[in-house]
Formats: sequence, structure tokens, C-alpha cells
Amino acid sequence: MATTTVEVVTARTDHRWAALGVISVVQLMVALDATIVNVALPTAQRALGFDDAHRAYVVTAYTLAFAGLLLLGGKASDRMGRRRTLTIGLTGFGLASALAGAAPTFEVLVAGRALQGASAAFMAPAALALIASTFTQPQERGKAFGVFGAVASSGAVVGLLLGGVLTEYAGWRWCLYVNVLVAAVVIPVARRVLPKDDGYPVPVDVVSGLLATGGLAGLVLGASEAAAHGWTSVEVLVPGLAGLVLLAAFLLRQRGLAAPLLPLTILRDRGRATAYAAIAISVVGTFGMFLMLTYHFQVVLGWSPVRTGLAFLPMTIAVAGSSYGLASRLMDKVAPRTLVAPGLLVAALGLALLTRLTPSSGYATVILPAEVLVGLGIGCVFTPSIGVATSGVDPRQAGIAAATANTAMQIGSSVGTAVLNTVAVGATRDFVGPPTAALVHGFATATGGAAAALVIGGALVVAFLRPAVPSQQQIHGGAQ
Repeated sequence: MATTTVEVVTARTDHRWAALGVISVVQLMVALDATIVNVALPTAQRALGFDDAHRAYVVTAYTLAFAGLLLLGGKASDRMGRRRTLTIGLTGFGLASALAGAAPTFEVLVAGRALQGASAAFMAPAALALIASTFTQPQERGKAFGVFGAVASSGAVVGLLLGGVLTEYAGWRWCLYVNVLVAAVVIPVARRVLPKDDGYPVPVDVVSGLLATGGLAGLVLGASEAAAHGWTSVEVLVPGLAGLVLLAAFLLRQRGLAAPLLPLTILRDRGRATAYAAIAISVVGTFGMFLMLTYHFQVVLGWSPVRTGLAFLPMTIAVAGSSYGLASRLMDKVAPRTLVAPGLLVAALGLALLTRLTPSSGYATVILPAEVLVGLGIGCVFTPSIGVATSGVDPRQAGIAAATANTAMQIGSSVGTAVLNTVAVGATRDFVGPPTAALVHGFATATGGAAAALVIGGALVVAFLRPAVPSQQQIHGGAQ
């Protein structure tokens, strides 16, 4: 009997890092699909014949479904087991990618993207919960979250690079088909190396899931329409207010349920709540910069999709080096705010450099230093923040804690990008001068707003970020 136990432990030890590889690939698919089609949009638009007013829906269909269903996906992860939930989500993601890639019309493309987002909402929390439950030793946990943080925070940039390469050399549909190939390889490996868990007998409240989904979707949809119609328009106010009402109803419902979809104790922990806020705020800055610089490279400088993707590569390297080389090594040695607050401020400094952007600015003198600073800063934000957000919870709630972290990330990217885009459009419209100069002025103004958001986030972190307090169930070894 003792020999069997040793064999099981050894097998699990041997598979843990292979499992981390699978989890990282899954997270990379989730993260890069938020941006991989951005560079391909002009080509897809010409192929399917949809107009400028509707092209944003190719991106927001993914983010809306993703953000809206994450909490339900997290609860499903706790109920069905993380490995099962991840493989089901990965299968759906591959099928949805095939549908979107083969889309004969704009409507089918948008439907496929929405199904991708829905599948990702089940994959992402399961992946993050698997890390939290698989790596329990502080040093190994730090390394695992360092790898995961590097992948999560650089996935959007990888998406821009890969999207440019695939669009230019294989065609825009391969930005979607590539997921089919990856899923076909990863699914059998996942079934072999991921730890099997049967889940916990926790109820899944579908009504709460619908309220959360509708509320988050309303907020993201309202923010997405602001650039085209203005913040006081019916197109913004109706879905935005409806989203707030639905979210208020969701929170009220959670207070009265014995087994809520989102246990409010997760949010009552000040350290964990601040970690969620830090994740969301950091994504506001990075995704806002992606949007502005992508247009600067292609519209102002006339660069190709591949060159545009390559121009973001230094930021990817900086994020990976900061997250794995620095944050993961210090994560179990220093307080989380010691890494997160300086990280936000360094990233804010990088964004502040972009406020000096002009049509004649050199890449090496302005943009490259800004990218490196943002990458170094964000790498120190994601790793410890995700660690705080998913630690100290009842094991039965690890999936929902992970889902909330992913929700914060997705809302930060969706709402933040929409807000900054509105700022850029307004500044461009009000600028007196040549059109190109006006466009760049809008970009610079928006990145200044993003820098201010990160500075505010740094202040919040200094004041409130503390390690999450372990739950009673975790203290007593997961009793019950």
C-alpha cells in the first residue's frame, strides 16, 4: 500500500510541470484570441463585405461572451471538476474556431466568435484553479504563477504578432483555424497529464448566472458603443444602465442564497478585492496601448501586419522577463504590494512617454522605451496579483475565485479599451491641425489617461493590498 502511494505521488510530481505546460497553452489561446483577429480585420472586412460600423463586433462578440459567462464557468469548474471543465471548454473552443474560420458571412463570423468567448469562459477559470490546486508549495507555486503570469500578460501581444504573420502569409481565416490544430493536440495531452478531480457537490444557480452574464454584457456593450455614439447616447445609456440594474440584482440575490454563484466573502477580503482591481487596471493600460499603437503603426506609419506584430515583440520579452525572472522569484519573499505598486507605476511611466508621440517620433527613441517600461511593470503586477486573488479560499471555491480574476481581466480590457478609444476619438476631433497630427494627438491623449489610471491603481495597492486571509476550510485542511 505504501509503494502504491509513493508511485501515485511520483507520477503526480512528474506530471505537474507537464500539466503547467498544458495550462499555459490553454491560457495563451484564451489571451491571444482577444487580439489575434485585430490585425486581420481589414482583410476579413474586404472578404465578407461588412461595413466599418460593424467591424468592432468581431472583437466584442468574443469579449462580451467571455466576460459575461466567466462566473458561471468558474462555478461549473468547481462542480464538474477542473480537468473535465477545461477539456469540454477546449473542445468547444476548437469547434467554434472552425465555424468562425469557415464563416461565409459576417453573421456567422460573429456567432463563431461569441461561441469562442463562451468556451473560453469555461477554460480560463479551470486552468487558473488547476494551478492553485496543483502547486501548493510556496516556491513551486511562485514559479508556476510566474509562468502563468508571463503567458497571461503577453498573450495579447503574441496575438498581434501571430495575427500579422498568419494574415500576411496564410490568410485571415488561419487566425481562427490555428486554434483547431492546437486544440486537437492539447486535448489528448490534457487528459493524460492534468490531475483528475471529481469536483464538489456545489449547486449551480442558473438565474444568478444569467443576471451576471446580462449585467456584464450590458456594461461592456454600452462602453463599446461610446466611441461611435457618445457617452450620453441611447445606445450607451440603455445597455449600460440595464447592466448596472442586472448586476445590482445579482449581488442582492447572492446575499440571500445558501450557495451563491459568487460567494461575497471572496470580495469582502480587502486584499483579494484589491488584487482584482489591480488586474483590471493594469489591463486597461496595456490593451489601450495595443489599440493606439496598432493604428499608429499601420495607419500613420504605413507598416505591414507582420512589421506591426514584430514592433510589439520587445514588450513581450519584457513582460516574460519581469514576470518569470523577477516577480515569481520574489513572490514568496516580499509582500505583494512591494511588487504590484511599483509595477503599476513603472508601467504608468511607460505610458506617459507615449504622450510625447508625434507623427515624426522615432520607434527607438519613444515607442521602444515605452514598450519596455510597460512590459517590465505589468510583469510585476500580474504574477503576485493572481496569486493573491486565488489564494486563501475554500478549495471548493477555487474555480469561482479564478473566474473572478479572469472577469476583472476581461472587463478591464473591454471597458478600458472602449473608454480610451472614446478619449482618443474626442481628442482627435477637437484638434486643430493636419489629420495625421490630429490622429496621433488622440492616441497620445488616450495613453495619458491610461497612465493616470495606473497611478491611481498604484495608490490603491499601497493602501489596501495585503495577502488574502485563508478561509476556515483551508485552515482546517479543506474540511467538509
